[in-house]
Amino acid sequence: MSTRLPGAKYKAVFDRGRSVKGRLLVAWYCSATDAARKAGVVVSKKSFRHAVDRNRAKRLLREAYRLLEKGGEAPLGVDWVFIGRAAMKGRSCADVKAEMRRVMEKANG
Repeated sequence: MSTRLPGAKYKAVFDRGRSVKGRLLVAWYCSATDAARKAGVVVSKKSFRHAVDRNRAKRLLREAYRLLEKGGEAPLGVDWVFIGRAAMKGRSCADVKAEMRRVMEKANG
């Protein structure tokens, strides 16, 4: 089963969801209709001018979420959209994972 959020659900997350800001990323989240964990990533051309940097940022966000989900740290029944910030440039996967964990804890209250 894929953990990627389908393109049609991004708008629903932005419309119905709430956001939590971190240093490296912004997380939008809303409760899902099913019990699955799904996540999507957005990286803007304004923050990362070169395609290489945008692709690396997207890979880092996806991998950090995959590791959190594998470890059972991602909450069930929540759809996420993670937006990479320019401060993510040059960071390691461990840094992004720690920031993502912190943002998820902040979102859960």
